[in-house]
Amino acid sequence: MTSMVGCSARGNTEKSQLNELTITHVTSPLNVPSIIQKTNNVFEEEFKNNGMDITINYAEITSGADQTQALASGDVDILYAVGGTSIISAAANGADIKVLNMYSRSPEAFAMYSKDANIKSAEDLRGKTIAGPVGTNLHQLLVAYLEKAGMTIEDVNYVNMSIPDAKAALDGGSVDAALVAGPTAYKAKEQGYNLVTNGKGLTDAIIAVAVREDFYNEHKDVVDAFMKAEAKVLEYINENHDEAMDIVAKELDLDKTAVEEMFKQYDFNMEITEDDKKAFQNIADFMFKTGMIEKEFNTDILYLK
Repeated sequence: MTSMVGCSARGNTEKSQLNELTITHVTSPLNVPSIIQKTNNVFEEEFKNNGMDITINYAEITSGADQTQALASGDVDILYAVGGTSIISAAANGADIKVLNMYSRSPEAFAMYSKDANIKSAEDLRGKTIAGPVGTNLHQLLVAYLEKAGMTIEDVNYVNMSIPDAKAALDGGSVDAALVAGPTAYKAKEQGYNLVTNGKGLTDAIIAVAVREDFYNEHKDVVDAFMKAEAKVLEYINENHDEAMDIVAKELDLDKTAVEEMFKQYDFNMEITEDDKKAFQNIADFMFKTGMIEKEFNTDILYLK
């Protein structure tokens, strides 16, 4: 789903005179920095502080594939929170896309729940019906969980469903287990459902900030200011935790207690660590193994030099 918020026609400006910047704005499942940034207008304020008169346009694009397509077409300048799977898929197909910095890591926010408390291991899932979105962190979680027990996806009946639909199917009893994340996982926990496993040690669940290399090279001063603003957002969250949680709870229409509980599962940090680089390569290997990309892909090319 795509929605452009506050957008006007893009001017034919010289590269040194950029006056609009279009970024993605995605709040789900718990994109705290995005919510705080927009509420406090941090990016535009930072541009002003650097003598830049730049208006921020928000593209509310929830699909990773649609996000990377919008970046490639120039409709969007920066992807502010895009999944590692989507980045690799685009890059493997020849798109100009680079990881600017990290956004979050949240393996424990991804989980598999059942109603049946007797499902305690991968072996207990043999022949069972499991619902979840294909080609995602949750798909990776399931495959890795089964592999640890010497099993494959062929040993279960895996049904492709969105997270809300998977949870609804579990509620209704038409599936034995559901792959869920964020508020949906929190709700399953609150309902007393059985946690089969979470993503810790199974999926890295990395989200990053991405840009086209040509845009970065043409507007490095703007991108540098953008990154300074990103750091200020994280600083605000750390120094004003209680207020930040109030803002997020209001924006997502969630109980503050739920937000606090889920927030503990997220690592919001911009630095691209060696572990992050390994995680990108692990995802690429997983995508090749499962046929999501046609050739093996070396993720070293994802980073700006």
